[in-house]
Amino acid sequence: MLRALYTAASGMTAQQLNLDNIANNLSNASTTGYQQRILAFSDLLYQNTVMPGSAATQQTTNAAGLQIGLGVRPSTTEINQTQGDLQTTNNPLDLAISGGGFFQILLPNGQTGYTRAGSFHPDSQGNVVTADGNPLQPAITVPTDATNITIGSDGTVSATVPGQTQASTVGNIQLALFVNPGGLNSVGNNIYLATTASGNPIIGTPGGSEGLGQIQQGMLEQSNVSVVDEFVQMIVAQRSYESNSRVVKAADEMLQQLNQLSQ
Repeated sequence: MLRALYTAASGMTAQQLNLDNIANNLSNASTTGYQQRILAFSDLLYQNTVMPGSAATQQTTNAAGLQIGLGVRPSTTEINQTQGDLQTTNNPLDLAISGGGFFQILLPNGQTGYTRAGSFHPDSQGNVVTADGNPLQPAITVPTDATNITIGSDGTVSATVPGQTQASTVGNIQLALFVNPGGLNSVGNNIYLATTASGNPIIGTPGGSEGLGQIQQGMLEQSNVSVVDEFVQMIVAQRSYESNSRVVKAADEMLQQLNQLSQ
């Protein structure tokens, strides 16, 4: 019965963390480029009362055995890589990736960050940066007096300035792709960092043969969180937590009855 107490307690702890993850998804349902996190679980150790395959007699073995599980633990938070809906903004520096890939961002510490959030702005020098002022990589600088900025699906950035009839190319946006994007490290502000699990980035031209998506100008990728699905998962987590708490209560009542036997 003590084993049941601790087993059920592990289930309550796991569902509490599950609810924390659901709350994070719901709070980011309107965050540009946010990708849903899915919490995965794994079972804990087993106590083997009868080992499967052990000898039952000299001629026979136990076909099933008797194993008692000791609970559950949260194992990983997987990233849902499903494409989010694209919203039209008509802002020339709002960019969305239709397909796979990440924008590359130069962080203040010199590291390269990766993001699906393509809300960019020009700084005072015309450099294309994020809302936090981190420049897009490779660096793109548009003329401060540009009257029109065009970004092709292959990442070619062109600008028209007064006195010119034709646009001139001012840079090319490249995207990064990972063999295991689920292994990226989320550090906040819609930024991921590469890890040994994700592998090194594969850099290429949008829409290229590497499987990179195409760039859509004047659009932003919305969060891929389904509010309805998250509410359903919240109800499931709540009911699972409640079920485990009832196991704790039942085990406590059984222990109470056992203690009364000695009175």
